[in-house]
Order: sequence, then structure tokens, then C-alpha cells
Amino acid sequence: MRHLLLGSILVASIGVATLALASDVTEARQELASTGKLRVGVVAAPKADAFFVVKNADDKPRGVTVDLGDELARMLNVSSEFFVAHNSGEVTDALEKGLIDVAFLPVDDERRKHVEFGPAYVLFESTCLVLGSSDFRTISDLDRPGVRVGGETNTTTIRSVARVLKLATIVVIPSVGEAIDMLRSGKIDAFALGRDALAPYQAQIPDSRILDGYFHRTGIAIAVPKNRPAALAQASSFLRETKASGLIRRSFDKVGLQSTPVAPPD
Repeated sequence: MRHLLLGSILVASIGVATLALASDVTEARQELASTGKLRVGVVAAPKADAFFVVKNADDKPRGVTVDLGDELARMLNVSSEFFVAHNSGEVTDALEKGLIDVAFLPVDDERRKHVEFGPAYVLFESTCLVLGSSDFRTISDLDRPGVRVGGETNTTTIRSVARVLKLATIVVIPSVGEAIDMLRSGKIDAFALGRDALAPYQAQIPDSRILDGYFHRTGIAIAVPKNRPAALAQASSFLRETKASGLIRRSFDKVGLQSTPVAPPD
């Protein structure tokens, strides 16, 4: 009789926990995918990395953040839809306005005013790419009158560049592709971006180099609109699970980022 009673209590406890979990997922789905699909913000560039995606021939995005968006949609049992932007500022604006449901964005104090962040999945530092014909070797070498340093519009990197460099001219550029073209043609003297993100462009531009030092260090984290506590809780739980399961590691490896570490548990 005692064993039967204990068994009944265990079954009842499991049932209650299952119902609670189902309720949490339902509430999260209502906040994260209120339109019946998960709208994910991503940023396109000529080269993919842990943050940027590239477009296939059919114009569909491909990359780490696409993998994460698809997996979160699968977990919520909804379809995914991608909003492909030129820079992270555009994604932040769309998230704040509720035009998208989730994104993966570099973190800084300014951006925290507009969206809510969960855990980071990768850490990065921003620096600059310069042509081999220049005499710049470090970030501090750029802080001279007449030096033109480019960065993407409304991003953590361009805000950090503006804080660090007091004498150089800051040139705001809509996209990575345009910035690389301007660097090649001499319209800017340096282009600021994440160190890892700059590596494939350095490989393409003969004798170019990535400068020592950095403007800032931060993480790229999952983000949702403000005032959606169930969405933030589910997004944070999802990010922790994908780090622990190895999904993020596999996604990094798939785009050639075998040497890029996944952010440690928060």
C-alpha cells in the first residue's frame, strides 16, 4: 500500500510539472510568436561569422543566427521568418517597435535602453582593418586629425569608436559591404568591426592588417522587446540549453569558426 501511495504521488508530481512546463511554453509562445510565427532579426554581410549571415542564391539567409532562430522556432512549434538588415542598429529599431520578436545583438548600455538581453552566446572585441600602405599599427595610431574611421550606423562598435577617438573623423556607413568598398577605394582610412568578423576581409585585401588593441569588448546575446517577461525567460533558457547541448558549437564549426569559443555559461 505504501509503495502504491508513493507511486501515485510521484505520478501526480510529474503530471503537475509537465502541465507547468506546457503552460510556460504556451505563455512564452504568446509573447515570442504572437503572430503565429517567430520573426527573427539578422544582419547580412558579404562574409558570415558568429553574428553576420550571408544570403544564398535564393536570397534566403544562412549563418549562425539563422540556425539559432530556426531552433527556437522549432522549440516553440512555430515557423520562422527572417528580417534581414544591413546593420545591428536596424535590427534594434525593429525589435523595439515590435516588428520582430527576437534577435541576437551586440550588447552595450545604449542598446539596453531599447531591448532586453538574455545570455551571450559569443564574446568579441572591436578593432580596425587598414590597408597595407598605411602606417597605422594600433588603435591609438588612428586618433589624428584627418584620419577617417568608418563604422556601421547605430552599432555598439561605432559608439565605442566615437568614445575612444577624439581627433579622428568618424564616418558612419550603412553596411559592411559598403565599408569594405570605401576602404579599398581610399574613401576611409580604417574600418571598425569585430576582430573575428574582419579576418575574412583581411584575407581578401592584399597586405591589409588588423590593428592591435580594441575599442571595446562585449558579448552578442539573445534579445527580445521590453516588457515581455515570459519571452525573455524562454529566450534565456533556450540560449543556455543550446550552449550546453553543443548546438552553438556545431553552428560555429559549420561556418568555419572552429577556433571561435562559445561564450561561457552566464
